[in-house]
Amino acid sequence: METTLMASRRRRRRRSGPVFLFLLLVAASCAFVVWWGMNQPNRNHIVPEYMEKPHPIMLNGQWMKTYARGEGEGLLIPLEAAEQLLGDGIRYEKAGESIILTTATKVLHFKTGELDATLNRKPFALTFAAQKVDGVLYLPFAPLEQLFGIRAEAGAKSGIITLTLPDSSLQKAKVPGKEGEGKGVKLRSGPGRKFPIVEDLQAGASLILWGEEEGWYKAQSAEGHIGYVAKKDAVLADIERVPSPSEETEEPFVAWKQTGKRINMTWEAVYSANPDTSQIGELTGVNVVSPTWFELQDGKGTIKSKADAGYSAWARAKGIQVWGLFSNGFEPDRTTEALATYESRANMIRQLLAYAKSFRLQGINIDFENVYTKDKDNLVQFVREMTPLMHEQGLVVSIDVTPKSNSEMWSLFLDRKRLAETADYLILMAYDEYWATSPTAGSVSSLPWTEASVKRLLEEDSVPRDKLILGMPLYTRLWTETPDGKVTSKTMSMNAVKELLKEKKLTPRLSSDTGQHYVEYKENGATKKIWIEDATSIQARAGLVKKYGLAGAATWRRGFESADIWKALDQALQSYP
Repeated sequence: METTLMASRRRRRRRSGPVFLFLLLVAASCAFVVWWGMNQPNRNHIVPEYMEKPHPIMLNGQWMKTYARGEGEGLLIPLEAAEQLLGDGIRYEKAGESIILTTATKVLHFKTGELDATLNRKPFALTFAAQKVDGVLYLPFAPLEQLFGIRAEAGAKSGIITLTLPDSSLQKAKVPGKEGEGKGVKLRSGPGRKFPIVEDLQAGASLILWGEEEGWYKAQSAEGHIGYVAKKDAVLADIERVPSPSEETEEPFVAWKQTGKRINMTWEAVYSANPDTSQIGELTGVNVVSPTWFELQDGKGTIKSKADAGYSAWARAKGIQVWGLFSNGFEPDRTTEALATYESRANMIRQLLAYAKSFRLQGINIDFENVYTKDKDNLVQFVREMTPLMHEQGLVVSIDVTPKSNSEMWSLFLDRKRLAETADYLILMAYDEYWATSPTAGSVSSLPWTEASVKRLLEEDSVPRDKLILGMPLYTRLWTETPDGKVTSKTMSMNAVKELLKEKKLTPRLSSDTGQHYVEYKENGATKKIWIEDATSIQARAGLVKKYGLAGAATWRRGFESADIWKALDQALQSYP
C-alpha cells in the first residue's frame, strides 16, 4: 500500500513539471508583449488644440491662446496679443476708439475702422484698418512690424502665425539627412516616443529649438507646429539674431551734451510776474533754469503760459538752458480729465511744443503733484506720447518725482520705473521730509533720509543713475513747539536764517544725525528749532551725487539761497568727475 502511494506521487510530479514550464513560458510571453508594447513608439497622429480655429498665434515656442485674421499684408492680430507683445507701447481707449502706438521716437495714432492716421502729428495712411469682430478688436500688423520690428511668418499649409520679437536669439536646427532623402522624424506632443505625433518632418526640415525636457528638444517646425523631437533627431545649426527696427538718423535728438559737467539746475518760481533779470546776479555753475511758466487750466488740456522772451534771452546769453516747467496746478480732478484721452493729452503736447518753439526753450520739466493713484498709467502714457515729439524738436524731457512713500496723492501715483524708461531725466524732489504742517518738528531734508530716497529709486525702481537728478532745498523751516504740544512752522530762506542767528546771538552745532547744522532756543515759553540749510548741507548732498554717479543736482528755488551757495555747489559738483 505504501509503495503504491509513493509511486502515485512520483507520477504527479512528472506530470506537473511540463505544466509549470508551460505557464512560465506564457507569463514570459505576456511580459514580453507588454514590454514590447510599452516601448513601441506611438504611431497615432493628433490635431493640436490650437488648430481648432484658423491662424493660431505662436510666440517664443508657446501658443498665445488667441488667433489672427487675414494673411500677408492684411494680417490682423487681436488687441490682447498686441498688448502682450508691446506692453506700454500700445494703448487702446475704448471711449474714443483710439489706438496709440509709442516707441522712443514715434507716436502713431489711429481709430477703429479708419485708414487715416497720424505719425508724429503728420498724416499717415494705413493700408488696412483696425476692426472689431464679435466684440474682439483686431489691429493691422503692418504698423507693429514697421515701428517695433516684430516679425510674422505664416505656415504655408497650417496657417499658423509665428511672431518673433526684435533682438531675439533663435537656435536653428535641422532634421538629419538631405532634403528629400532619409526617413525623417516625428514631432511629438510630449518629450517621449509614447506621445502622439503632431507633424511628420522630412529629412532636412528646418526647426527652431526652444529648450530641452527629459532629453528631448522642444521644437517648432517651419509650419509653426510646436512639439518635441529626440536630441539625436536634430542637428544644431547657427543662432539667428533678429535685428532691431531701424531708426531714422536724420535730425538726431541731442540731449544734455556738456562734456565734463553734471547738470546744475535751479527752479525759478514765477507767481505773477517774471523776475527782473538784472537783479538776479551771477549763478555760478548753474547750467539749467526751470521757470514755472506753464500750468494746466482745465480738463481739456488748455495751458496757461507766463513765459517771458526776455528771461529766455537772458539765460541763452549766459549759456544757460531753459527747461520750462509744466504744472498741473496740483488740481487732481482737472488732472484726471486732462490725462484721460488721447485728444486732451495731444492738446497739451501741441501747446507745449508751440511754446517751446516760440520762447526758444531747450526742455520741458513736468511737475504733476497731488494726483490720484488711478491716473498712474495715464501719466506714463502722457510722457510716452510727449517725449518722441519733444525729441523731434530737440527738447529735453524731465519729470519731477517725490521720494517713495505710502501717500496716495503725493507718491503712489508715480510709476518711477516706467517713467524713467521714457523721460530723459527724473528729478527727485528730496525735500519736505518734515513738511510745513507736520505734527512733528524735523529737518526739511536730512542727509540719511535723502540718501535712502536716492537708493530706493536706484534699487527698487531700477532708475538709471545717469537719468536721476537730485533735488535739494534752498529753504528751511523755523519750528515752534508750545508747552501744550502744538507744533507750527515758518518757511525761511538761507539769508533769513543767518539774520536770525545773528540777531539772537545763536551758535549752531553740526548734527551727525542729519548732516546739518542745528540750533534750538527758547522764546516766550516756546521751543524754537531750526535744521539749517547752508553750504555744508548742500555740499554733503553733492557728495551723494558723486557717490551714486547721478546726472546732477537741482535746487528749489532760486531766491532762497545765500550768496555763497552757487559757488559752493559748483565746486562740489565739479570736484566729482
